[in-house]
Order: sequence, then C-alpha cells, then structure tokens
Amino acid sequence: MNRFSPEPTSRPLLGQHAIVTGASRGIGRAIAVSLARAGANVVVNYRHSAAAAEEVVAECRQHGVSALAVQADVAQSSEVERLLETTCVNFGSPTILVNNAGVAYTGLLLDTTEADWDHLMDANLKAPYLCAKAVLPHMIRKQYGRIINISSIWGIAGGSCEVAYSASKGGLIALTKALAKEVGPSGITVNAVAPGAILTDMIGHLSEEDIAMIADETPVGRLGTPEDVASAVLYLALPASSFLTGQIISPNGGLIT
Repeated sequence: MNRFSPEPTSRPLLGQHAIVTGASRGIGRAIAVSLARAGANVVVNYRHSAAAAEEVVAECRQHGVSALAVQADVAQSSEVERLLETTCVNFGSPTILVNNAGVAYTGLLLDTTEADWDHLMDANLKAPYLCAKAVLPHMIRKQYGRIINISSIWGIAGGSCEVAYSASKGGLIALTKALAKEVGPSGITVNAVAPGAILTDMIGHLSEEDIAMIADETPVGRLGTPEDVASAVLYLALPASSFLTGQIISPNGGLIT
C-alpha cells in the first residue's frame, strides 16, 4: 500500500500535498504556514482576497516548499472541481484536506432569513462535503489521507443568538464522525477541530469589554490565537496520527470540557 511512513523528522509532511480552504487570513493562514513548515506543499484557496492569499503563498515558500494560490468558491461544485484539477496538475494528488472556509452569523432565529440560513449551510456544511467528495477518490487510490474539518465550539455546545451557525457547525461534526467510519478502512482519517473564541476578524464586531469578559470566563485567562488552532490541525495531519479518527479536538482554553 502507498502509505506515508511516520518516520520521526523535523519535516514530517515532506512530499505531501495539502489543500487549505479559506487560507488567505486568520486561522486558514496559520494552518497553511504550519503545514508548509512541516514540509507539505500547500494550495492556498481563497474566494476574494487575492493579494492576501499571495502573501500566504510567499510565507509558505519561505519554508522550502511549493505553494500556490487558487481562487474558488468551494460551495460550488464546478469550482471545487477546478480547485482539485489545479492541485493535481501543479503538485499531484492531495493527501491532506483542511476544510477551513466558512462564515459566521449572529442573530436571533426569528431574525434569521431563509437566505441567511442557506448561506451558512452552503459555506459551512456543503463546501466541506463537496471538497471531501472531490479528494476522496485520490486518497482511496493511495490508501492514505487526512481530512480535517474546522468546526466551532458552538457546534458542540450550541450558542444563543447563533442557532443557524451552531447548526451548520454541528452538522459538520456529524459529517466528520460518519465519514471517519466510512473511509477508515481505506487508510483515511477524518477529524474536526472546534475552536473556542479565537482572535481573528470574525470577532471584530465585539467590543474590548466583551473580549475581556470572554477572556475572564476562559480558564486559561485569554482568547486563543490562530496558531493555537493550527497546532491541533498539524497533529491531525501527521502520519503519526493514524489511530485518531472521528474525533473532535476543541482548543477552547477550558471554556467547555
């Protein structure tokens, strides 16, 4: 079988090819750079921020790997197909998929329109389904793969005034657990990372007082960073994580246990 050997090395992902969706900023950017540092070639997917994506590509290349920015709306099947084709032509079959692209929404359920609901489900649940479906034939042929979905603490616990968002991220957790069982015999692991409050522009609407209150409520006394999330993703991407699948890792500073 064509498996990657889990030999101890400072670059344990050398020779592997990763797709990171929504990688032009925040958590996605930190994940892309972390995988590159570990030796993986990285496709930096973005939807709108071309200049920011190219900055991430340049940062990845500083670690001696190949990197490429690819624009695609991953909630559209035709664009996912183009993303995958570009990856295969430039690098080869992907061995790592990180479904990070997503959108946030805060509002009462009574104020959530059908369009709001559909937008959240497309970005946070349909897109990971499309991307996983696209890469799986390649991973099954190799009898090796790592699929890592970025969910949320609210996908586990549910959040008031975030019903639609919580539902989309909770659905992603269910997808993770079910798909792990389906593809485990093919040497493919599927896991999710469900961050707590992370210092990105997704919480930019909060006041300094709100952020301080969340930090006070978090046992470690601070909000998380994109690098905190990237560390969890990196471990799940390693060949050495082959016995860990269908799991939800939640870097949340102890906010929920």
